[in-house]
Amino acid sequence: MTNPQHLSIAIIGGTGALGSGLALRWALAGHRIIVGSRTQERAEEAVNTLRSTLDARGIDAKKVIALDNVAAAAEADLCVLTVPYDHQLTTLTAIAPHLSGKILIDVTVPLRPPKVGTVQLPSMGSAGQEAQNHLGDDVNVVSAFQNVAAHHLQGEGDIDCDVLVCGNSKEARETVVALVAQCGLRGFSAGPIANAAAAEALTSVLITLNRQFKSHTGIRITGTEPSH
Repeated sequence: MTNPQHLSIAIIGGTGALGSGLALRWALAGHRIIVGSRTQERAEEAVNTLRSTLDARGIDAKKVIALDNVAAAAEADLCVLTVPYDHQLTTLTAIAPHLSGKILIDVTVPLRPPKVGTVQLPSMGSAGQEAQNHLGDDVNVVSAFQNVAAHHLQGEGDIDCDVLVCGNSKEARETVVALVAQCGLRGFSAGPIANAAAAEALTSVLITLNRQFKSHTGIRITGTEPSH
């Protein structure tokens, strides 16, 4: 699946700004999108908004559907976890029976309010590592998108930001790098899931910069081009 086309992608917890931004980008790229939430009603509210945006851009909105998180995970080829850190493991426990053999893109950042501008990584090193340990080796957890502002994903055109993609499976990383490109970003295969700690820590640094400059900052990798 290193060159993914026309997948069914479940955005677990997809009613927030980041989840809806990713859903929009991948819907525009031609994928079937399943927006998941804890309740069917909240998922349907998010889908109605997304369909309106797609209709305005002349895109078939019928490929976007709403389901609860468990049903969304069961129906998808690939899942994306976009819930707050406090709900990460409980959500993974609920959908775990439907993740076997699949890629799970985890965008979780271990932010701990009110000090979200301070790096506070968990004892296992990163939220991505926690997810991989929780799910076991039968699930390919790939950490990505921690350093991209949802504001940019909800816009149009390419985004002036790079994405670090970390996971233990090289093939899974390459698949996610391709999906990153479909969002209008450059993705870099950045090594095993243990390296997710770097991207997660950078989020608090970027939050601090955003406060200082009233901006939506991101990261750029200089001196090279992505492997894909």
